[in-house]
Amino acid sequence: MTAATPRTLARRLAPLQVAMAMQGLILWVPVEKLFMSEIGFTPASVGVMAAAYAAVVPLLEVPSGVLADRWSRNRIMVLACVALLASTVIGGLSRNVATYVVAAMVLGAYFALSSGTVDSVVYDTVLEETGSSELYEKWIGRVRMVESGAFVVSALAGGALAEATSARATYFATLPFAAAAIVAFLRFDEPRLHQASDVTSLRSHVALTLRTITRRRDVLRVLLLSALVAMLSQAVFEFGPLWLVVLAAPAILFGPYWAALMATLGVGGYLAAKVDLSRTRVALAVAVLAPATTATLALSLSLAAVVVAQTVLALLLAVVAISAGKLLHDAVPSTIRAGVSSGAGTASWLLFLPLSLALGWLGRAHGVPQTGWVLTGAAALVGALLVVSTRLARPAPTEPDDAVPPADLACQELVELVTDLLDGVLPPGWRDSAEAHLADCDGCTEYVRQIRTTVAALGALPTQPVPSD
Repeated sequence: MTAATPRTLARRLAPLQVAMAMQGLILWVPVEKLFMSEIGFTPASVGVMAAAYAAVVPLLEVPSGVLADRWSRNRIMVLACVALLASTVIGGLSRNVATYVVAAMVLGAYFALSSGTVDSVVYDTVLEETGSSELYEKWIGRVRMVESGAFVVSALAGGALAEATSARATYFATLPFAAAAIVAFLRFDEPRLHQASDVTSLRSHVALTLRTITRRRDVLRVLLLSALVAMLSQAVFEFGPLWLVVLAAPAILFGPYWAALMATLGVGGYLAAKVDLSRTRVALAVAVLAPATTATLALSLSLAAVVVAQTVLALLLAVVAISAGKLLHDAVPSTIRAGVSSGAGTASWLLFLPLSLALGWLGRAHGVPQTGWVLTGAAALVGALLVVSTRLARPAPTEPDDAVPPADLACQELVELVTDLLDGVLPPGWRDSAEAHLADCDGCTEYVRQIRTTVAALGALPTQPVPSD
C-alpha cells in the first residue's frame, strides 16, 4: 500500500523542481550540431568531441559523488550550474573545433557533478518525509516531467531563436536561466539522512563506496543496467541529430525534433510509476521493441520514420532508467548513495567513450545510418539485462511480524529493520537473515556500525536535571 503524500513533501521539493526547470532551459542544445557544422565539425570530429568530454566525466564522477555524500548534495548542484555557465560561454565564443572541444570538456564537469545527485536528493527527501521509498518513482517522475517540460520549451524556443538570429545567439541567451537555477538550488532544504551518523574518514568512505560498487552482485547487476541505459540514451541525444543533417532536414525542424526527444523524459517519468517492469512480459516487450527502433535507424531513409524511432527509443530508455535507479537506491544506505549512483554514471561514460569513437568512425567511413547497427547491439544488451534483472528481482519488503523472513535480505529491508535489530526485538528468523546479510555486505555493516556508534554517543551524554520552579 502506498503511503499518502504529506503536503510538506510537495512544498519541500518545489524549489528543487524550479531549479531543475531553470537548469533545463539550455537553448543551444537543439541547434548544437548545426552550430558545430558551421564551425567545421565532421561526423568524425563529433565523435572525438564526444569522447573528450566522456573522458573527463569518469575522472570526476565518483569523487564528486563522495563529496556530495560527505558535504552537501545541494552545493554540488550549484557547482554543476557554474560549470554549465562556463561551458556555455566558451561554446558561444568558439569559432573552431579545438575551442569547442574545451567547452565540451567543461560540460563534462557539469555532467559529472550532477550525475546521480538529484536522484539521491529526491530519494532521501521522500524517505525522510514518508519513512518509505515507495513514492520515489512518483516524485522523481514529477521532477523529470518538470525538467522535460523545460527541455521542450528550450528546444522550441532555441530553434526559433536560431532561425531568427543565429545558432551562436542561443548560447548567450541561456546564461540567465543557469544563473537562476543556482538561486533556486540555494533555496532548497536538502535532506540530511546521509549526514545522520558519525563521519568516517575519507579513506574509509571511499573504500566502502568502491567495495559496494565492485563486490556486491546485486548492486553490480543493477549498476550495469543503469550504465547501459545511460550510455544508449547519451548516444541517441549526441548522435541522433546527425540523421537529420544527413537527411537534409531544414533548420526549423531541429527545434520540434529536439522537443520530441526531450518530452520523452517527462512522459517516461510519468509512465515509470505506471508501467510494471517487474512483470516478465512487460520486460520482454521492452527488450524486443528497443532493438527494433534502432534497426529502423539503420534501414530507413525516411525522416519521419527516423524521428519516430528515436523518440520511441528515448521513451523506453527513460522508463527503464527510473526503475533501475530505484533498484540501485534501494540496495545501498544513504551515506554512500550519491557515490554509488555516480559509479553507475562513471560506468556509462566509460562505455560511451569507445562507443562514441566507433560511431564517429563508422559514420565517416560508411555513413551515419550504418551506425544504427551498433546501437541495435547495445539495445539488445539492455533488453537482455532488463529481463534478467526482472527474473532475479527481489519481492517487495513485507512486515516482519506477518511474514516469513527471506533467505537473503535486501539492503533496503535491512535499513527498515535496523532499529529493531539494535533493540534486540527482531524475531529469531529475521535476526538470522539480518546477520547473514551483514556478513556479506560491507555497506550495510558500516551503516549498522555507524548507527550503533551514534546511539552509544547519545546514551553517554550527561542528563541535566529539570530545574524546579
